[in-house]
Amino acid sequence: MEILACRRPVLVSILKNRKLIKRCNNYSHNHQRSMSHIMQRRIDRNPLFKINNPQLTRHFAMIRVLKSVLKLRYLVLGSAVGGGVSVSKKFQEWKDSLPDLSWLEDIFPNNDVANTVQTSLKSILNTVQNIDFAKIVEGISPIITKAATPTSKDYKQKLEISQQEILEIQLKYQKELEKLEKENKELRKILLLAKNHKMNMRKVKKSLIDMYSELLDELNDYDSNYQTQDHLPRVIVIGDQSSGKTSVLEMIAQARIFPRGAGEMMTRAPVKVTLSEGPYHVAQFKDSAREFDLTKESELAELRKEVEARMKNTVGRGNSVSNEVISMTVRGPGLQRMVLVDLPGIISSVTQGMAPDTRECIRQMSTAYMSNPNAIILCIQDGSVDAERSNVTDLVSQIDPHGRRTILVLTKVDLAEKNLANADRVNKILSGSLFPMKALGYFAVITGKGNQNDSIDSIKEYEENFFRNSKLFRESIGISSQLTTRNLSMAVSDCFWKMVRETVEQQADSFKATRYNLETEWKNNFPRYLELDRDELFEKARGEVLNEVVNLSLVSVNAWEEKLSAELWNGISHYIIENVYLPAGYSVNQTNSTASFNTMVDIKLKQWAEEQLPRKSINIGWAVLKDMFKTMFEENQNQKPQASDEILETLKVAVIDEALNRHSWEDKALEMLRVIQLNTLEDRCIKDKHNWEQAAQFFISTLENNLKITDGLLKEMVGPSNYEKWFYWQSSTAEQTKRNNIKYELENLLHSNPTHSNLLSKDEQITISNNLKQKNGTPCELDDIWQTWYLVYRRHYFKTALQNAQIIKNQFCLYQQSNGLQNEFYDIEMFWRISRMIKVTSNVLRQQITNRELRRLHKELKEVLDEYSQNNEMKCKLLTGRRVTLVEELNKVKQIQEKLEDFIQALNKEK
Repeated sequence: MEILACRRPVLVSILKNRKLIKRCNNYSHNHQRSMSHIMQRRIDRNPLFKINNPQLTRHFAMIRVLKSVLKLRYLVLGSAVGGGVSVSKKFQEWKDSLPDLSWLEDIFPNNDVANTVQTSLKSILNTVQNIDFAKIVEGISPIITKAATPTSKDYKQKLEISQQEILEIQLKYQKELEKLEKENKELRKILLLAKNHKMNMRKVKKSLIDMYSELLDELNDYDSNYQTQDHLPRVIVIGDQSSGKTSVLEMIAQARIFPRGAGEMMTRAPVKVTLSEGPYHVAQFKDSAREFDLTKESELAELRKEVEARMKNTVGRGNSVSNEVISMTVRGPGLQRMVLVDLPGIISSVTQGMAPDTRECIRQMSTAYMSNPNAIILCIQDGSVDAERSNVTDLVSQIDPHGRRTILVLTKVDLAEKNLANADRVNKILSGSLFPMKALGYFAVITGKGNQNDSIDSIKEYEENFFRNSKLFRESIGISSQLTTRNLSMAVSDCFWKMVRETVEQQADSFKATRYNLETEWKNNFPRYLELDRDELFEKARGEVLNEVVNLSLVSVNAWEEKLSAELWNGISHYIIENVYLPAGYSVNQTNSTASFNTMVDIKLKQWAEEQLPRKSINIGWAVLKDMFKTMFEENQNQKPQASDEILETLKVAVIDEALNRHSWEDKALEMLRVIQLNTLEDRCIKDKHNWEQAAQFFISTLENNLKITDGLLKEMVGPSNYEKWFYWQSSTAEQTKRNNIKYELENLLHSNPTHSNLLSKDEQITISNNLKQKNGTPCELDDIWQTWYLVYRRHYFKTALQNAQIIKNQFCLYQQSNGLQNEFYDIEMFWRISRMIKVTSNVLRQQITNRELRRLHKELKEVLDEYSQNNEMKCKLLTGRRVTLVEELNKVKQIQEKLEDFIQALNKEK
């Protein structure tokens, strides 16, 4: 506000007059000395003056003294009056430039609020206007006159009195200015609240510092092969551990926002704090919508816990510090706009519990932040310890040897005044003569009273009282602008914005060049593709995957049922042959009764249909759905290779596999399918010839397939035939030869008794063993006979059943005439029941797939896609390649460039 600017002419004039006193004193002494030399030369040259006349010499001496004194007084009074006139003129110009208060009526809808603001403004203006600079000049002139008179014997004593009086005048008007600032802060809060109330239906425009903070966040996340460096200004707060570094930041932010520890390392990660002006004193993290009210101690405690928790989360296992930045914004009335980064304190040694490389990690981190040529280094030095023990000053001097962007802050000066025997060391630090380190400015502050629970307001009051009564402040009038955190905050803010205005254009030009390079690379390498980033490619893949489900619903009914029928029979054929058909058929040969076949088949099929068949069928149906989905997906990719994007294949396959693994059949379909299958298996009547022929053909193909499999197993057991031995030069092993001899004996047994049961008697086993011993001279084990008999009899049974099936295939008329009561058609009936059950089950599964499961699969695909869309790590894993990373870098550079341009435009408007 322009109201605050009124203090500068007053202070400048006082300081100018003070400097003028000193210059006048020097001038007086020099002038007196020069006049003495001139008069002596004139006496030496003129013979009239060589007369030995003491009275005349005394008169000339008095004249010379009076002449020099009168000239000095005229100069001092003239400069004082001239300075006062100049200040009065500038003050009158400033009063004339004050704005009209009628604009408040447009902002405040309520007349009471407008009257309140107008009254406050008028009271402030009246206070300022009542300052009589003529009286100030009149009051200062005698003081200056007294201080400028060197003839007094008590010159030093009067000079001290004059300085004390000048100091009291400075303090008087300093209090007036502080009072005006406080009233101005309250007024600005009222104005901001009124503007927010009026613009609550409008789009809120971001402040300049918020735009700059977001720009820094974008640059912090930016990374590319071109490595465009971030050279935008920040205020880097660095200092030795426990030097009061974090406390300085809290005093600037006017809130206790950081966790505290007695000598313990608390700052474990960089904390970026953006200070901006607002009607309420609140704090907010970058990635959170919650605002912490900094005027309430309970929410301050929660904020400190949150900061501490975030620091612990950023530090990995086995480490003590982290490079991950914690970003937060602090808003409040009267806060200076700037961006500060609080770094971990510099340590000289590693203590127990720290990682061994903690010291080097902190130094590397600090060096990296300070290496930014436009970063403002806020170097914090503990004033209560010896300056020679400082670690941070050497590190800062290496980075910024000329001190062009370094501000040295001396903390705990109240302890320094008590503990130091030579208090002048503090003055030397503030004047820059103690340290070899050069700095842009030197400040002394107090950030605490020794109690962690002290409020910011109480500390500020203690700081002002200390500097008002301190010997350092009284004896060193010229450093008053270098004291208190308020002056520090204003100086740092001015330096920060000056640096921003000087460097932001260069950073914008740098990103323009980077953008041109990236666009050139894209045009040369990927001219046929659109510039789609990871998210856009993911959305493209999302549409293609969901379209595959739509294409799956277009599969014909016959295709579904043929696939399901084939897979169902492949899944249950082994159980039907081994557990139902062969046991029932072997029982017929053992009992010579065909009725036992149907009885055993009915029992086994019913038990199987109740316990295993429904679940087995559902698993087969799910496998068919999965196989059909993948098959159609691959066919579509092969049919349209140009339309498909190879960079999306990995993502689509991963999404489909994940959705299929999650998918499960509806449980209610299981009970429904069990009832249908039981009813179907109970119906054994074949009603027409077409069904008869289908059942017979199904039975014959099953027998042929099993006979082929059995022949293969038997051939592997007994070795090659004589034909293969002669023409293909194959030979048998000793074991195969032995098994071949056993096979020969067993075939003779079956040839003599074709209706032999599947069991060998003890006598038959002994007879076969003896025959083999007599022919080959080697005994044979009974286990070898049993293993060979299993395959030999199995092949014999399949051959016999196949011959009978070929005969009864064309006997549907006999079956129809017997009304299904003739037992010789039992095997055809069984396979009719199985084939019809497969057909009905396929129909039910097909309806379940098309009506229910495809919709559920579509929903699960959406869920997987939604999860993957929120998982950046998964997207980076599945969408890879230079094409993806190049687009992301290009988009990031464009985004940063746009933010830079918007910020520059807003900066120029504010200027």
